[in-house]
Amino acid sequence: MKTTQTSSSSSLSESLKSGFAASVILIELVIGFLIWKFVLGNPANFEGGDPASHPLEGNFLGIFYKGGYLVPLAIGMLLMAFTFAIERAFTIGRAKGKGNVKAFVQRIRLLVAGGNISQAIAECDKQKGSVANVVKAGLVKYNELVNNNTIEAEKKIAMIQKDIEETTQLEMPMLEKNLVILATIASIATLIGLLGTVLGMITAFASMAQAGAPDSVGLANGISEALINTALGIGTSAVAIIFYNLFTSKIDALTYGIDEAGYSIVQNFTATQQGKH
Repeated sequence: MKTTQTSSSSSLSESLKSGFAASVILIELVIGFLIWKFVLGNPANFEGGDPASHPLEGNFLGIFYKGGYLVPLAIGMLLMAFTFAIERAFTIGRAKGKGNVKAFVQRIRLLVAGGNISQAIAECDKQKGSVANVVKAGLVKYNELVNNNTIEAEKKIAMIQKDIEETTQLEMPMLEKNLVILATIASIATLIGLLGTVLGMITAFASMAQAGAPDSVGLANGISEALINTALGIGTSAVAIIFYNLFTSKIDALTYGIDEAGYSIVQNFTATQQGKH
């Protein structure tokens, strides 16, 4: 457990070292506060034009304003989730290249099986992206070693595998970058929702505990605060989890494509070397 927590903390700190990530987090929190203060807290949303009064009937902006000071934090995290989702979608889209990855891998397998290595390299140049870069590294090394009779076959195979692995290690971190922030938002948003629920219930019970008639306004505000923060926290967490799982599955598909193409290259090279003996 400690190893997992240390790894997650390290990944998060690496993501935050990126100027983009740190700037987005700060800017989104500021925007969240501004939305809460000037949009949700607009006097036009409340009775008598006073944000301290009840929200107008059916005015959800005013209702969410009554959630308290945790609402701008939840709004900021929701904005972060969408911002990092857009950034990841753009990055993973570029990593896939210009065409369908499955179709590209299939073309590479057919070309390699037919011994058309130069044409396979040309396909990589047309495809572009992380998958094509990794496959091209293996093909280039294949082309370099296939007619080399001074190196043992086992060593040549190991060299091809090493080139594929090294290129994969260079490409994959860019695909996974900032995903840890989405995972962190999913966890923190739920906790903030629960904290808001507890604070709201404290306010509600404090209103009921007064001598004489309970403070109905305080009771209503406390319950509103609890429910609003619960809804925002759970909603934000759900959005972050959906995006995280979506991008993780896309990265897994790219990794599978790389592995499939790499396996075909190595297997074909091995068969070629055995045919020489």
